[in-house]
Amino acid sequence: MDYVIGVDIGTQSTKALLVDSTGAIVAQHAHGYQVDTPKPLWAEQWPDVWYQAVIDCVREVVSKGGVPAAQIKAICVSSLYGGSGIPVDEAMQPLHPCLIWMDRRATDEVDWVKRQIDLERLHAITSNGVDSYYGYTKMLWLKNHQAAVWERTRYLLPPNSYINYLLCGEVAVDHSSAGNIGGVYDMAARGWSAEMLAALGIPARMMPKRLVDSSEVVGALLPHVAEQLGLAAGTKVVAGGVDAAVATLAAGVSRAGQHVAMIGTSMCWGTIRQHADASHGLISMPHVFNSQHDLYVFGGAITAGASVSWFRDAFCQADIDDAQRQGYADVHQLMEENAARVPAGADGVLFLPYLMGERSPIWDAGASGAFLGLNLYHGRAHLYRAVLEGVSFALKHNIDAGSQGAATLDDKLIVVGGAAHSPLWMQIIADITGYQVYTIAENVEAALGAALLAALGTGLISRETAQQGWVTLVPRSRPQPDASATYRRVFGVYRDAYPALQSLMHRLRPDRQQ
Repeated sequence: MDYVIGVDIGTQSTKALLVDSTGAIVAQHAHGYQVDTPKPLWAEQWPDVWYQAVIDCVREVVSKGGVPAAQIKAICVSSLYGGSGIPVDEAMQPLHPCLIWMDRRATDEVDWVKRQIDLERLHAITSNGVDSYYGYTKMLWLKNHQAAVWERTRYLLPPNSYINYLLCGEVAVDHSSAGNIGGVYDMAARGWSAEMLAALGIPARMMPKRLVDSSEVVGALLPHVAEQLGLAAGTKVVAGGVDAAVATLAAGVSRAGQHVAMIGTSMCWGTIRQHADASHGLISMPHVFNSQHDLYVFGGAITAGASVSWFRDAFCQADIDDAQRQGYADVHQLMEENAARVPAGADGVLFLPYLMGERSPIWDAGASGAFLGLNLYHGRAHLYRAVLEGVSFALKHNIDAGSQGAATLDDKLIVVGGAAHSPLWMQIIADITGYQVYTIAENVEAALGAALLAALGTGLISRETAQQGWVTLVPRSRPQPDASATYRRVFGVYRDAYPALQSLMHRLRPDRQQ
């Protein structure tokens, strides 16, 4: 039997799986860490944190699996969207933390792009828009605020590309990671845009020349790294890609009309298309499967699971104490039981989940979170349910935007990520979106997608098998007519709330309170 290793570098943890060529999971391991947030709306990470997590996780699954090293044929890394990328010097040493997807500091750079760049041309070339979410605006922040770093920068590397370099010594960027940078990638040509790089003032030399498919072999595992990991030197290193798209492939989504929501720290909803229109306010990149033909078009909320964690940590110490006293394994179980007693619509409480600004479809770094409709009757259970509903409304907002001018979406909405553990949240999503909700029995998401790419890239499986995936879809919830009717009304309020509050949100921004 042959085996592969799939790794997913996430925002708060890295996971690795040892998988056989039929998709059976032999061993798995996770390693957690934190995001650095030195200032409001900043979010960055040093790549050494990721690399050490990858080493730890891979070494553990190799040890736990007990499989002969010679039978492990490949390793593939999926990673969070790395925003600016990692600036490295000529010796490939990191010069600055990576400004990750969550970082919103590049607001002045966004304003500059809107003033100085032909936006119609940018949209036409890149199929993407202008926002501090995009990596190219974060690159401009480094240029404007870290001149010494910028002058020494040889490459700006996505996280998986940098880790792949450390594993095999080869520099390459997969098309999904390149396209997700926005601004500098020509979507039709599937390559860097010399025109936009020149217009933005980003040197073309900072973009690695080698662009590869996500299932392409980048190189061979270096001997000293192989020794650390317990693998054979020369084990193939497969390119990988952006985690949202890799998780989409893991869910078996590879043809037009299929769609999936990945709800972890953030929320990404995506579908497969052959063409994209930046005017709809969504993000586009080549898909990790069939990347020369298909696009992964997606939108999402910056804080999804992060909203839940924030609410729990900030306001629910009493629930945490009660859960420990009553023997609950997880406080969320108790919080859900309490929230399930609250009717759909949270008795009039509405939550806007814009805790780090917001991505699609509103694209406003100055947006902020809000609870509306509060009165003395409401308690923590109301607010917790409102948080789950607010993130679900953000999901519907993106689905509605993505439905414009697109082929009909399947009636199945596949949900992967931490939210899939929550029966209440799965029902809320079904009721709000109107779709039947399915989850994955195997419960591993992007790391399994990375393993799938590793198996495809080394010829252990066929393209047909890769397209179908290794997972089993499980029906979780169907829309309930009464709840759906309530949510249609409340969603109208949700849509109206942001425009009504936008100016007040901006006036309250921390950088304007000096």
